[in-house]
Formats: sequence, structure tokens, C-alpha cells
Amino acid sequence: MSAPRKDAVDAIIEQWATVRPDLDTRAMEVFGRVYRLSRAMGDRVEQAYAPYGISRGEFDVLATLRRAGEPYTLSPRRLSSTLMLTTGGMTGRLDRLERAGLLRRSPDPHDRRGLQVTLTDKGLNVIDEAVGAGLTVQTEALSALDDDEAGQLADLLRKLLEGTQNSPE
Repeated sequence: MSAPRKDAVDAIIEQWATVRPDLDTRAMEVFGRVYRLSRAMGDRVEQAYAPYGISRGEFDVLATLRRAGEPYTLSPRRLSSTLMLTTGGMTGRLDRLERAGLLRRSPDPHDRRGLQVTLTDKGLNVIDEAVGAGLTVQTEALSALDDDEAGQLADLLRKLLEGTQNSPE
């Protein structure tokens, strides 16, 4: 196996090594690449969703409702907490998706003060198409790794994510 080609993060690390050789820049190597990968893939996935008339944020709302299973209904509060959004941010997304006919809001039959958000048939079709398009883009990018490498990377990222969630703030 040949050594990987140098990338922009390597250039940054080399610059730091020149001016601050005392720094351990391993974390910068990892998180710099994770950040750049996240930005690049976020842009690609956004482009994959565009033909369906939705943004990544709107995709997240529709996908959360879809994953909830039939009848594809959740409260706005549950959606907000799942997506880690403020109620104001959620309201804006719900307004746009409702205007597009992808979901509907209705009174909660179990709580007269509450609402339910439900995918429409159109919303169900859009999310099923959009999730496939997004996965195609992600799978194409992941093809740079073989199956074992992809599995190892998923395991390592899971471990790293767990470590960041358990660290004191």
C-alpha cells in the first residue's frame, strides 16, 4: 500500500511544525479532515436534495417523520428535540414544508393544547426519493474505501463521537 497523497491539512500541519514544533497536532489532523469532509459532503448532499425542492434541514424533518413509522406523525416538540432545534427554527421549517404540501399540522387528539405533524403522501414520496439520492452521493464518496476500511472508519468515528459526548463541558 502506497503512502496517501498529501492534502491541505498536511500543509497546515507542516506550517505549524515549522513555527511551533512543540505542538502535538494529531487532533488537528483528524478534526481538520473531519470538518472538511463534513462540509464537502454536506454540499454534495444538499445538491442531491435540491431536485426534490428541499434543503438539508427540511430533509431532516421529513426523514425524522419517515423513520417514526406509520402514521409518520410526531409532535413539534419531539421533532425539535430529536433534531436539536429551537422551536422557532422548527416552526420555520414546518411552515415551508407545509406550504409545499409535504406535511400537515393538526390538533393532537390526546392533548387539546398540542399539535401533530404528519407526512402527506407527497411528503412520503419526496423523502423516499431524496433519501435514495443522498445515499447514492454518500456511497459514491465512500467507494474510495474498501468494505473493511469503511467498517473500521465507522467504528472509529463512533468511538470518537462517544468520547466527545462523555467528556466534561
